[in-house]
Amino acid sequence: MSVSIGSVLLLICLLQIKHMFADYFLQTPRMLSGRGEYWHMGRAQHAGVHAVGSAIVLLGFGTPFGLLLAIVLAEWVVHFNIDFWKASYSQKKDLTPDQAAFWRAAGFDQCLHHLTYIAMVWAWVAFTG
Repeated sequence: MSVSIGSVLLLICLLQIKHMFADYFLQTPRMLSGRGEYWHMGRAQHAGVHAVGSAIVLLGFGTPFGLLLAIVLAEWVVHFNIDFWKASYSQKKDLTPDQAAFWRAAGFDQCLHHLTYIAMVWAWVAFTG
């Protein structure tokens, strides 16, 4: 099967929309509290919301189950650790939204998440196209 540029762009767009909802609309107080500790159940749940959202998007593109499972598991691990880094760094530096360093950390966090989607789409193309 040949993958079209349109499919790739649509997949990226849908992952971006999923990201917006998972990061900004679906976070609960439990997901937002205590983020400086490594094994944090709220962060695990938050990364799980991302993984489930991505699975739904990838299912819509007919992704084979094994590939889908590998991609969303990798996303869960990467998302969990990116968020830990940002929380840990922000906490160690005592960053608040009125500081430029807070926004640099937030921007770097978001950049890493979006690059993760590029890697996920690459895997989708490489193993389905």
